[in-house]
Amino acid sequence: MTRIAAVHGALPPNRYSQAEITDALAQICLPEGTNRRLLDRFHAGAQVGSRHLVLPLDQYAKLDGFGMANDVFVDAAVELGAAAVSGALEAAGLAPDDVDMILFTSVTGIAAPSIDARLAGVIGLRPDVKRVPVFGLGCVAGAAGISRLHDYLRGWPDHVAVLLSVELCSLTLQRGDASVANLVASALFGDGAAAVVACGDEWRPRTAGPGGPPNGPTVVATRSHLYPGSEHVMGWNVGDTGFQVVLDASVPDVVRTYLADDVHGFLADHSLTTQDVTAWVCHPGGPKVLEAVAETLRLPDGALDLTWRSLAEVGNLSSSSVLYVLRDTLALRPPPPGTPGLLIAMGPGFCSELVLLRW
Repeated sequence: MTRIAAVHGALPPNRYSQAEITDALAQICLPEGTNRRLLDRFHAGAQVGSRHLVLPLDQYAKLDGFGMANDVFVDAAVELGAAAVSGALEAAGLAPDDVDMILFTSVTGIAAPSIDARLAGVIGLRPDVKRVPVFGLGCVAGAAGISRLHDYLRGWPDHVAVLLSVELCSLTLQRGDASVANLVASALFGDGAAAVVACGDEWRPRTAGPGGPPNGPTVVATRSHLYPGSEHVMGWNVGDTGFQVVLDASVPDVVRTYLADDVHGFLADHSLTTQDVTAWVCHPGGPKVLEAVAETLRLPDGALDLTWRSLAEVGNLSSSSVLYVLRDTLALRPPPPGTPGLLIAMGPGFCSELVLLRW
């Protein structure tokens, strides 16, 4: 089985309260003369206390179009990505030249060469490292990335694989756009990066020393589900000003329609029920989505506490968010050894990704 050796997050240094962000975005996102009552309501209801942003608040009004915003993305993604991967490798007791494959994901900027190629020399990855850059999965990519690491390590069980997610959501906010989708996104999304180091079950240190097989949870199985007729629910409209968010109000309804059958069927295939799960590692998609998840799965009180905590402390970091919840689960609330956990994320497609873990 694939074993998760470490999870590490990296946040930009500019941290602001939700109230500070609300006031700044009222000037940036709303056309002149627009009443800010709807913006204030969305920001107050997001249950986000603070967020980290890649730029100081007063710099966003100076971004002159998509090209400038994407230049900021590339530079910052390399810096934050290097910090996330280096931190995860250090926590796992591994060196950059131990890495055999790196999967990079983001949906908030584009680069060719990709970010993984740009940071390889910065942190010292081997020249023969396998690179898999992925764009377009959005919020589901943290869970899907772990699934794809697992697929790779089943074929190469003596290898080390790294997942890197960098999402700089603030760079996608549209100036002068008072649409509901843009205002909701401005209330929820923050900036950050996260990295996961995973090892195949035949991995051994290349050199003699104190290191040994890592002691994190194992990936038992994964499942993907692409829901029919739901392409309109979430994603981007790409135009001259960059990425304009598509965020339909039906997302919680889609969760209620599909998620319970997905989860119950997946667990049943491994002779488990929801009552057996000791850790629910869920992407913090927003209050209405989390309420739909808890309701449709009939989760016990407190099951999603770490997800709510992450939403309050850093906001929704798109694909990085579920990795922060996984990190916090490992550090703050590790389940009893040998028990199952379920990692859940959803994103554009519309789709879900489930990862069955065992501690």
